[in-house]
Amino acid sequence: MARYQIILAYDGTGFYGSQRQGRTRTVQSELEKALGRIGWTGKSILLAGRTDTGVHASGQVAAFDLDWGHGLDALHKALNASLPSDLAVRRVDLAPASFHPRFCATSRRYRYRVFCLDVRDPLRERYAWRVWPIVADLSPLAAIWPGTHDFAAFGSPTTPKGSTVRTVKSAEWRLNGGEWTFEIEADAFLYRMVRRLVYAQVAVGQGRSAAEDLTLALESSAEVREAAKKRIPAGLALPNGLTLVEVQYDNLA
Repeated sequence: MARYQIILAYDGTGFYGSQRQGRTRTVQSELEKALGRIGWTGKSILLAGRTDTGVHASGQVAAFDLDWGHGLDALHKALNASLPSDLAVRRVDLAPASFHPRFCATSRRYRYRVFCLDVRDPLRERYAWRVWPIVADLSPLAAIWPGTHDFAAFGSPTTPKGSTVRTVKSAEWRLNGGEWTFEIEADAFLYRMVRRLVYAQVAVGQGRSAAEDLTLALESSAEVREAAKKRIPAGLALPNGLTLVEVQYDNLA
């Protein structure tokens, strides 16, 4: 019996998120079905993080224990042969028995895509959020987020009474071919934090909110944070624009 670490890519459109939820179709449930077909007898795989319904991934990480004697390449091929077309294993590695894809992670990186258009673009909108009216330059807003802050104004804790303090390592907006891309890396994220951050920044870009309030919402004073939060328009960017790109580990492939 050995522990395996795999990197997953999936189109989140047809999944009710990554984690198993009853009888709904999720990334976890489909992966566990595929593993069961090749002799896995475990109760539950381990995932690096939770992605919501409709959110995509190119670098989700999972781990499981399996008695497999045919090599990594054979396991890689066997899994992909059993998985549906919207879910694929990109890489398979052996991992230490103590490896947990969530608790051993040192950072996660997400990417969000936004484009401005006044009419629907169904093919493009599968993987990006269409907004209108057009947004102004978003690039200066990325400088607000790096550092250790209380992000309570931009998400919910992932566990009951959990901390809302997170450390953002980098954040950047890029404009390419009429499409804005927001990339952010942090030690961990609050529930729906990236979608909330994107929505708030787009609101600034559309003139519906002030950039100063985004900064004040991270202030050390709870009173200042709460007042700023109330001035930022409520809402979330759509899930289809979000992709989990990478999960980083120390001393692991």
